[in-house]
Amino acid sequence: MAITQAVCTSFKQEILVETHDFTATTGDTFKLALYSSSATLSASTSAYSSTNEVSASGTYTAGGGSLTNVTPTASGTTALTDFADISFTSATITARGALIYNSSDSDKAAVVLDFGGDKT
Repeated sequence: MAITQAVCTSFKQEILVETHDFTATTGDTFKLALYSSSATLSASTSAYSSTNEVSASGTYTAGGGSLTNVTPTASGTTALTDFADISFTSATITARGALIYNSSDSDKAAVVLDFGGDKT
C-alpha cells in the first residue's frame, strides 16, 4: 500500500467544469480525512473512502473534519486556497496521510497528502 501526494486527476477536470466552489462563505464543504499506512491514495483517487481510514478517537470521527476559512487567492502565477488549521483534540491517532475532499458533492477527492511517515 502507498500514499502518493498529488492533486487528484479527477479534481483537475472537475475544476474546469465548475464542480467545486471554494467561495469562503457560501461554497462547498471540504473535509480532511486521515489514513493509515495501509491506505492506497494517489492522483487516481477520485472520492473519499473509509477503507484504511484511521479509527475514531477524541474529536476525530469517520470522514474526518470540516475545513474552514476557505480563501482562494492568487500570487504571481500561482492560485491557491488556504484552509484554517484543523485539530482533533483528545485523539490518539497514527496517520500516514490525508485526503481533502468535497463532502458537498458526492465526496469527490481533491488532494492527497503524504506525511512522509507515520505521524502520531
